Amino acid sequence: MKFIHGLSQWAEQRSAWLVLFLTSFSLECTALYFQHVMGLAPCIMCIYQRTAMWGIVLAGLLVVVFNKAVTRFLALGLWAYSAVQGYLVASEHVEIIEADDPFFASCEIFPNFPSWAPLHEWLPSVFAAPGDCLENSWQFLSMGMAHWMQIIFAAYFVVFALVLSARLIDKKAF
Repeated sequence: MKFIHGLSQWAEQRSAWLVLFLTSFSLECTALYFQHVMGLAPCIMCIYQRTAMWGIVLAGLLVVVFNKAVTRFLALGLWAYSAVQGYLVASEHVEIIEADDPFFASCEIFPNFPSWAPLHEWLPSVFAAPGDCLENSWQFLSMGMAHWMQIIFAAYFVVFALVLSARLIDKKAF
Protein backbone atom coordinates (compact mmCIF):
# COMPACT_ATOMS: atom_id res chain seq x y z
CA MET A 1 0.00 0.00 0.00
CA LYS A 2 2.96 2.28 0.65
CA PHE A 3 4.17 1.83 -2.94
CA ILE A 4 0.74 2.68 -4.32
CA HIS A 5 0.48 5.79 -2.16
CA GLY A 6 4.00 6.87 -3.14
CA LEU A 7 3.33 6.35 -6.86
CA SER A 8 0.03 8.20 -6.58
CA GLN A 9 1.67 11.13 -4.84
CA TRP A 10 4.57 11.22 -7.31
CA ALA A 11 2.07 11.40 -10.20
CA GLU A 12 1.04 14.81 -8.86
CA GLN A 13 4.61 16.12 -9.04
CA ARG A 14 6.17 17.81 -12.05
CA SER A 15 9.18 15.51 -11.76
CA ALA A 16 7.11 12.45 -12.73
CA TRP A 17 5.79 14.19 -15.81
CA LEU A 18 9.27 15.47 -16.61
CA VAL A 19 10.43 11.84 -16.71
CA LEU A 20 7.60 11.04 -19.14
CA PHE A 21 8.48 14.07 -21.25
CA LEU A 22 12.24 13.39 -21.28
CA THR A 23 11.98 9.69 -22.12
CA SER A 24 9.51 10.23 -24.97
CA PHE A 25 11.33 13.30 -26.27
CA SER A 26 14.60 11.34 -26.23
CA LEU A 27 12.96 8.66 -28.36
CA GLU A 28 11.81 11.34 -30.82
CA CYS A 29 15.36 12.73 -30.99
CA THR A 30 16.66 9.20 -31.56
CA ALA A 31 14.19 8.72 -34.43
CA LEU A 32 15.37 11.97 -36.02
CA TYR A 33 19.00 10.84 -35.57
CA PHE A 34 18.19 7.55 -37.31
CA GLN A 35 16.50 9.48 -40.11
CA HIS A 36 18.84 12.41 -40.71
CA VAL A 37 22.23 11.04 -39.59
CA MET A 38 22.00 7.31 -40.25
CA GLY A 39 19.90 7.77 -43.39
CA LEU A 40 17.03 5.45 -42.38
CA ALA A 41 14.06 6.96 -44.21
CA PRO A 42 10.82 6.57 -42.24
CA CYS A 43 7.83 4.94 -43.87
CA ILE A 44 4.23 5.98 -43.32
CA MET A 45 3.82 3.54 -40.43
CA CYS A 46 6.96 4.98 -38.81
CA ILE A 47 5.51 8.47 -39.15
CA TYR A 48 2.24 7.40 -37.52
CA GLN A 49 4.23 5.86 -34.66
CA ARG A 50 6.26 9.05 -34.45
CA THR A 51 3.04 11.06 -34.24
CA ALA A 52 1.79 8.84 -31.41
CA MET A 53 5.07 9.35 -29.58
CA TRP A 54 4.65 13.13 -29.98
CA GLY A 55 1.32 12.67 -28.19
CA ILE A 56 3.18 11.21 -25.21
CA VAL A 57 5.75 14.02 -25.40
CA LEU A 58 2.94 16.58 -25.30
CA ALA A 59 1.20 14.79 -22.42
CA GLY A 60 4.34 15.07 -20.31
CA LEU A 61 5.03 18.65 -21.36
CA LEU A 62 1.47 19.73 -20.60
CA VAL A 63 1.83 18.85 -16.93
CA VAL A 64 5.43 20.07 -16.66
CA VAL A 65 4.20 23.51 -17.77
CA PHE A 66 0.72 23.51 -16.16
CA ASN A 67 0.60 21.16 -13.17
CA LYS A 68 -3.09 21.27 -12.29
CA ALA A 69 -5.59 18.48 -11.68
CA VAL A 70 -7.39 19.15 -14.97
CA THR A 71 -4.16 19.13 -17.02
CA ARG A 72 -3.04 15.92 -15.32
CA PHE A 73 -6.41 14.38 -16.21
CA LEU A 74 -6.10 15.51 -19.85
CA ALA A 75 -2.48 14.38 -20.00
CA LEU A 76 -3.38 10.91 -18.68
CA GLY A 77 -5.95 10.59 -21.46
CA LEU A 78 -3.51 11.77 -24.13
CA TRP A 79 -0.81 9.46 -22.76
CA ALA A 80 -3.11 6.41 -22.81
CA TYR A 81 -4.57 7.19 -26.24
CA SER A 82 -1.14 7.79 -27.77
CA ALA A 83 0.36 4.63 -26.26
CA VAL A 84 -2.52 2.47 -27.49
CA GLN A 85 -2.57 4.00 -30.97
CA GLY A 86 1.21 3.74 -31.24
CA TYR A 87 1.08 0.09 -30.22
CA LEU A 88 -1.65 -0.68 -32.76
CA VAL A 89 0.26 1.01 -35.59
CA ALA A 90 3.51 -0.72 -34.59
CA SER A 91 1.66 -4.06 -34.55
CA GLU A 92 0.26 -3.40 -38.01
CA HIS A 93 3.75 -2.47 -39.18
CA VAL A 94 5.12 -5.77 -37.83
CA GLU A 95 2.37 -7.63 -39.71
CA ILE A 96 3.33 -5.85 -42.95
CA ILE A 97 7.00 -6.70 -42.47
CA GLU A 98 6.30 -10.33 -41.60
CA ALA A 99 3.65 -10.95 -44.26
CA ASP A 100 4.05 -14.11 -46.29
CA ASP A 101 3.32 -12.29 -49.53
CA PRO A 102 4.96 -8.84 -49.62
CA PHE A 103 2.98 -7.91 -52.75
CA PHE A 104 -0.22 -7.81 -50.72
CA ALA A 105 1.40 -6.26 -47.66
CA SER A 106 1.74 -2.58 -48.31
CA CYS A 107 1.07 0.75 -46.76
CA GLU A 108 0.01 4.17 -47.93
CA ILE A 109 2.39 6.53 -49.69
CA PHE A 110 1.22 9.80 -48.16
CA PRO A 111 0.28 10.40 -44.53
CA ASN A 112 -3.43 10.56 -43.81
CA PHE A 113 -3.34 13.52 -41.44
CA PRO A 114 -6.47 15.64 -40.99
CA SER A 115 -6.86 18.46 -43.52
CA TRP A 116 -6.64 20.99 -40.67
CA ALA A 117 -3.26 19.57 -39.57
CA PRO A 118 -1.16 18.47 -42.56
CA LEU A 119 1.93 17.79 -40.46
CA HIS A 120 3.81 16.28 -43.40
CA GLU A 121 3.47 19.62 -45.22
CA TRP A 122 4.19 21.82 -42.20
CA LEU A 123 7.24 19.86 -41.01
CA PRO A 124 8.36 17.55 -43.81
CA SER A 125 11.75 16.89 -42.18
CA VAL A 126 9.87 15.28 -39.27
CA PHE A 127 6.58 13.97 -40.72
CA ALA A 128 7.23 13.20 -44.41
CA ALA A 129 7.38 9.49 -45.22
CA PRO A 130 9.83 8.75 -48.05
CA GLY A 131 10.67 5.23 -46.79
CA ASP A 132 9.36 1.76 -47.57
CA CYS A 133 7.26 -0.09 -44.97
CA LEU A 134 9.01 -3.36 -45.80
CA GLU A 135 12.45 -1.94 -45.01
CA ASN A 136 13.71 -3.68 -41.90
CA SER A 137 17.49 -3.39 -42.12
CA TRP A 138 18.08 -1.87 -38.67
CA GLN A 139 18.19 -4.60 -36.05
CA PHE A 140 18.99 -4.69 -32.35
CA LEU A 141 18.89 -7.96 -30.39
CA SER A 142 17.35 -9.66 -33.44
CA MET A 143 14.40 -7.26 -33.57
CA GLY A 144 13.66 -4.45 -36.00
CA MET A 145 12.39 -0.97 -35.30
CA ALA A 146 8.68 -1.91 -35.48
CA HIS A 147 9.13 -4.68 -32.92
CA TRP A 148 10.96 -2.33 -30.58
CA MET A 149 8.23 0.26 -30.97
CA GLN A 150 5.64 -2.35 -29.96
CA ILE A 151 7.63 -2.97 -26.77
CA ILE A 152 8.12 0.75 -26.11
CA PHE A 153 4.45 1.64 -26.57
CA ALA A 154 3.40 -1.36 -24.46
CA ALA A 155 5.78 -0.21 -21.71
CA TYR A 156 4.33 3.31 -21.82
CA PHE A 157 0.84 1.84 -21.50
CA VAL A 158 1.80 -0.44 -18.61
CA VAL A 159 3.31 2.51 -16.75
CA PHE A 160 0.15 4.53 -17.50
CA ALA A 161 -2.01 1.69 -16.13
CA LEU A 162 0.12 1.49 -12.98
CA VAL A 163 -0.10 5.25 -12.42
CA LEU A 164 -3.85 5.34 -13.04
CA SER A 165 -4.46 2.33 -10.80
CA ALA A 166 -2.36 3.85 -8.03
CA ARG A 167 -4.26 7.13 -8.31
CA LEU A 168 -7.65 5.38 -8.18
CA ILE A 169 -6.71 3.06 -5.30
CA ASP A 170 -5.01 5.82 -3.32
CA LYS A 171 -7.87 8.28 -3.68
CA LYS A 172 -10.37 5.57 -2.76
CA ALA A 173 -8.41 4.67 0.38
CA PHE A 174 -8.64 8.19 1.80
